[in-house]
Amino acid sequence: MTGSQHLESSGSGDDAGADGADLSPAFDRLLDYLKDVRGFDFTGYKQASLMRRVQHQMQRVGIVDFEQYHDYLQVHPEEFTQLFNTILINVTGFFRDREAWDLLASDLVPGLLGQLGGSEPIRLWSAACASGQEAYSMAMLFAEALGREKFRTRVKIYATDVDEEALSFARSASYTERELADLPEGYRERYFQPAGTRFQFDPELRRSVIFGRNDLLQDAPISRIDLLACRNALMYFNAETQARIVSRLGFALKPQGVLFLGKAEMLLNHSAAFEPIDLKRRFFRKRASSPAGLSAARGLRGSADSLAEAAERGQLLSEAFVHSPVAHIVIDHENRVRLVNQAAGATFGLGARDVGRDFSELEISYRPAELRSHITEVTASRQPVWLRGIEWHRSPTDVTFLDIQVLPLTGAVNRLLGVSLMFNDVSRFRRLNDELEATNRQLETAYEELQSTNEELETTNEELQSTVEELETTNEELQSTNEELETTNEELQSTNDELHVINQELQARTAEVNSLNRLLESVLSSLTAAVVVLSPELTVRAWNRQAFQMWGLREDEALGQHLLSLDIGLPTEELRAVAREVACGERERAELSLQAIDRRGRSVSLRVTVTTLAGPGPEHGGNDGALLLMEEAPGWPRGGDT
Repeated sequence: MTGSQHLESSGSGDDAGADGADLSPAFDRLLDYLKDVRGFDFTGYKQASLMRRVQHQMQRVGIVDFEQYHDYLQVHPEEFTQLFNTILINVTGFFRDREAWDLLASDLVPGLLGQLGGSEPIRLWSAACASGQEAYSMAMLFAEALGREKFRTRVKIYATDVDEEALSFARSASYTERELADLPEGYRERYFQPAGTRFQFDPELRRSVIFGRNDLLQDAPISRIDLLACRNALMYFNAETQARIVSRLGFALKPQGVLFLGKAEMLLNHSAAFEPIDLKRRFFRKRASSPAGLSAARGLRGSADSLAEAAERGQLLSEAFVHSPVAHIVIDHENRVRLVNQAAGATFGLGARDVGRDFSELEISYRPAELRSHITEVTASRQPVWLRGIEWHRSPTDVTFLDIQVLPLTGAVNRLLGVSLMFNDVSRFRRLNDELEATNRQLETAYEELQSTNEELETTNEELQSTVEELETTNEELQSTNEELETTNEELQSTNDELHVINQELQARTAEVNSLNRLLESVLSSLTAAVVVLSPELTVRAWNRQAFQMWGLREDEALGQHLLSLDIGLPTEELRAVAREVACGERERAELSLQAIDRRGRSVSLRVTVTTLAGPGPEHGGNDGALLLMEEAPGWPRGGDT
């Protein structure tokens, strides 16, 4: 689905209702049948789009009911291929969305190569590659950046899809001139070789592209990937399935690996796993999973635990620290910052650059509170210290109240390992406490007014909450609509390609018919005898030039007229019975000699041969009329026939 597997964005809705489709039990049974018989599980796809594609294929075979189509698949197993080709919309192209590829070539690829060094292998993955254009686009891009020799030794491109027919086409690496129209200038000459009416991708570079079947929902992802392109595939799935696929894509990438999505895919609901590099062009980078140096897992290891269990506990501790809602900083015994979680980074503007610095050099050491003296106190006494209600003016209008806890971290025999700083935001509680005190002071004199105010406040909060929920729903609906429009666009493009092929076939058939008509006209004109072709009803269907020369009646005057109604010097009454017998198939051939008056008014002796025209078959009557061949035959005996 870029194409390709028709298999991204943070779509809304994970069931038929969310997608706007009312699924029937018959459609559910059809999906179960496809899963059981052919191993294709479409339950994670957006059901409205899926049903529309299935109905599109049903219309092609003239079926309107899902139960009938279920039976049709059982009787016609070859229909599975057509159905899957319709569902898995293989719409892609070379350097599709050119602006995004230009950014990849100018900024991201040089940055990636700079991180990897000069000899480290480069692993790329084109997921849902469809007919292969995207994988070969990546190959050309990196060949331009590295040169052919380094590309062959360092780069491996894995191109996967669930559609075996599309993979077979991609492996052939053969494309038409029309499919190469969007290549950058000079690329066709450098990377494709003419092969008849098509163009073959460079065989040396082709060996670095490995095609294989991979289902993003069921199969294990390829690991240690530097750049992963999965474009216009997620938008076909519901939100729950998208989340599963995004998790797999995150596992596949190296730390700081780059994810390249399609223009309808935003990853709005997956910011914890990916951060945008360029949101407009849909480039994302994998976030770091945990801060370096976390060693607290050692305190929970039991002597009988396995290494795997210890590693799992360490991972849990690391994730708990990173994602804790409380801002948390850990300082070692040398007063250097060792750990900073996400909340502390967001609150105090700390980042990876600050890890390893002396704590005293940071602004947080003296603002919002003087912490250096308290750290010294905790280090000396090995006792925790609480600083409560610290007022922090983040801006002239923004005041935050913090409770700060300074805890000593000790190891064996009370050896000091470092100090833990936790910053609890108690602004809300402080405000509530102030409000409570004010309320208590006014309680005796204004209880009824306070009660009314509280009720109004609760109503307002509910209305605001309802408004927020409506806005979230509207945002999800807009995102889903955007994905539906992109899906419809690809369907229209697929239909346009089909119409283009049909148009070419019709043009070829028209050219053949015109050629045959010219040949027939040439044959009739070259004959020296007058030729008249009659339908089974004895109406004139062909009238050659010699017939005009003999009887003086033009072709346009004779065509469509009944033979017996022609006002010429031919004794048509004498021909009536013989022509009708031959035209109706009662006789195959007959010859007559007649006396007639030609266009010049002179009497001529004619030899008339009447022959049956064979029809297309018994179901159409068996014959298609008669052929009259008229030649001057002086001395031919009058009235004879056979």
